[in-house]
Amino acid sequence: MNKQIIAVVTGASRGAGKGIAIALGEKGAVVYVTGRSSGEGDEISGSIIDTAKAVTTAGGKGIAVIVDHADDSSVIALFEQVKREYGRLDILVNNAANAHDDVAKTIPFWENSLKPLDLLNVGLRSHYVSSYYAVPLLFANGKGLIVNTGQYAAVGYFHGPAYGAQKAGADKMAADMAKELRSHNVAAVSVWMGFLDTERARAYISSLPEDKKPTTKRESPQFTGRVVAALYESDELLNLSGQALIGAELGERFGVLDVDGSKPVSYRETLGCPPDLHHTLKN
Repeated sequence: MNKQIIAVVTGASRGAGKGIAIALGEKGAVVYVTGRSSGEGDEISGSIIDTAKAVTTAGGKGIAVIVDHADDSSVIALFEQVKREYGRLDILVNNAANAHDDVAKTIPFWENSLKPLDLLNVGLRSHYVSSYYAVPLLFANGKGLIVNTGQYAAVGYFHGPAYGAQKAGADKMAADMAKELRSHNVAAVSVWMGFLDTERARAYISSLPEDKKPTTKRESPQFTGRVVAALYESDELLNLSGQALIGAELGERFGVLDVDGSKPVSYRETLGCPPDLHHTLKN
């Protein structure tokens, strides 16, 4: 990267957000990491303090900021801090999500609780709010990128209606924002992640009997961060703006490898693919 990147990664206590933040740290970026967990986290729960330290260890500068993304005033304070300390922003990664355990229950939605709907507040609405307050700082930078972390559930069945609606909504939100941001040299995309090797996933898989453990190779959370960094630096940034993009395919396009040197695979043929943009969203 030609200059030090200033980034915000929401929901970065663990999992995808933590991995993305660390990968941006590998590029020397200043990364504001947000979440509600500020103490010393365990392996599963994580902590923004732990993530910020990992970003710094990776070569960047991690800044932990306690943010409840259900509270708009907390989000406002975050971006006021970024403005005060750096005056600009290059990359916003919207990853915060309130995924209650009931989301993963394999029962019909009408037999479940209403807790999965929290994803439409912290997970969809919160993406909008963070983008809203980030835009002036992206404009000040003269170039910017908003990324919503996405998943194949946007077009295929996975974890039920609330989860699917959140992912599909985040894709469409990025598409509409991209149309309005294009003339300001700011891009917005959704990046679909594959099966991730997260702390929670490892704990779940380890609890399964040997004959029930999945054998599919999982991609690291850092891979998505590497893809985001490559996209930001790419001459194709505005050409790809507005689209839902499969992370593995972006990796292939930009020559990005996972942390172990492997190439994550696309599940386009089995899990679905992003729809083409309507012509009203292309200009």
